[in-house]
Order: sequence, then C-alpha cells, then structure tokens
Amino acid sequence: MPRTIAVNTWVWTSPLTDATLEPLARKAAGMGYQALELPLENIGDWDPATTRDLLADLGLGAIVVGAMGPRRSLLARAGDVTATQDYLRSCISAARAVGAAVVAGPFYAPTGVTWRMTQDERRDAVRELRENLEPVAAAAEAAGVTLAIEPLNRYETSVLNTVEQSLDALAPLLGAGVGLALDTYHLNIEEKKPADAIRAAGSAIAHVQVCGSDRGAVGEDHTDWPEIVRALDDAGYRGPLGLESFTGENATIAVAASVWRPLAPSQDELAARSIHALRALGA
Repeated sequence: MPRTIAVNTWVWTSPLTDATLEPLARKAAGMGYQALELPLENIGDWDPATTRDLLADLGLGAIVVGAMGPRRSLLARAGDVTATQDYLRSCISAARAVGAAVVAGPFYAPTGVTWRMTQDERRDAVRELRENLEPVAAAAEAAGVTLAIEPLNRYETSVLNTVEQSLDALAPLLGAGVGLALDTYHLNIEEKKPADAIRAAGSAIAHVQVCGSDRGAVGEDHTDWPEIVRALDDAGYRGPLGLESFTGENATIAVAASVWRPLAPSQDELAARSIHALRALGA
C-alpha cells in the first residue's frame, strides 16, 4: 500500500498561522497530499483545536515540526535548555491535540549554529544531550508521541550530521518516545550511500522528509529515488513521506538553510511535481 504523502507548509510560507493554515490545507488536499507537516515556530501561532477540526474536515493527517531558532537548544552552550524543554513539551501537547504521532526536528541546537569540538567535548555534548532530552522524551512517550530527531548537514549543525552519529548519541532513548527523522537532502550531503544509511537506521526511523538534492522538487535531481524507496522498504518504514522545501522569502528558515534563489517556477509547481514523482515511484 502506498505511503501517506505529506507536505510542509514551509513550502509556501513562514510562520504558519491560523490565517494562512486553511487556504494552504485546502491547496495541499487539492493537490492530492494526505497530510500536512505543521511547523510550530512560536507557541500560539496556530490553534491546535481549530487545526484538528480543519484537518478532519479535509481528511488530512498531521505531523508537527519544531523550529530550532535562536537560543533553542538542549545544549547549554548554544541556548536556553529549560526554555527549549518547555517549547518541546508544548509541541508534544500540540501534536496530541491534532492527532499527530510525531514531532520532528533537529532538537539539539539552533539550526545554522556550528562550532568545533574535540573528541572529549563531543562526548560531553552527547552526554548533556541525553540528559536534557530524557525528561522530554518521557513526556512524549506518555502522550503517545515520538520525538523524531533529525541529523542535519555540516553547514547547519556540528552536533548530529549522520545516521551513525545519531544512533550512537540517542541509543539509550530510542524507542522510548524518541526516533530519527531522516531528510533526503541531508542524507545526500553527509552519507556516503544514503540508501545504506536508511537501512542502518532501520526501526529507529520515526519520520522521513523528502525533496530534491537541490532542495527543489522530488524527481528532478540526481537522487536515486527508486533505491531510496527500496531502502525504506528494507528498513521497514511505512510511515509518511513529507515534502520539505522552502521559499527564499521565508525569513525564519531561508538563511539557515541557504535558500538564495527560487527552486521551481513557483512553489505550487514544486509541490505538484513532487507528489506526481512520488506517486509515480509507488512510494
């Protein structure tokens, strides 16, 4: 049976609000998407109860996506740990309210913030990450929600770049409210063989995001998409595939993700071409 195909509202706008949610949800449903990735950049940007009712009316599922802006970090050197834990608990509450099983994002440090680490410093960072993530993971597990932690490419973080690093760092918590969110864009940059990395992640995969290797449309790039789909099958992942791309007008994400030019003739075309390609793959 084909997987659920979702689209992130960052394809079109930022931040997502109650005012922008309804037209985007209707547009996505009209294109054939079956779920929305809902970024929660700031608590209160959109109302979970209103969102739940809208998605139910349109027959859309939901994935909540966290936004790791300035000072959001589970590592003290990069931000306010307590505030970040509170933010993640709010994301979990929003996910539970809208019926989302996953909250996905790079929840260890602000996106776009990097620093050098010795081996000892990296061990300390991993220990701190585990300690600060554990109580939030417990809250997620109690709510029936999984925090899907996303490794990013080397230009967006220096903490978790690869599947191997992520499995090692998160090992004590995996399966207890914690999994991995894999993004084909980052896999393309950091993994020697993205399909092998997907297979290595195996049952730890909690969510998968997709886009072209240039952050554009799926299928118009050099990614071996049939092999990616085979690897997901081999890993036993049958969850949603979420299209995540951005517009250069996205003030929150564009600089951190280095989106400096249009990635398609229009954002609507990017979304339409991607779902067509994914369905043609039998994804």
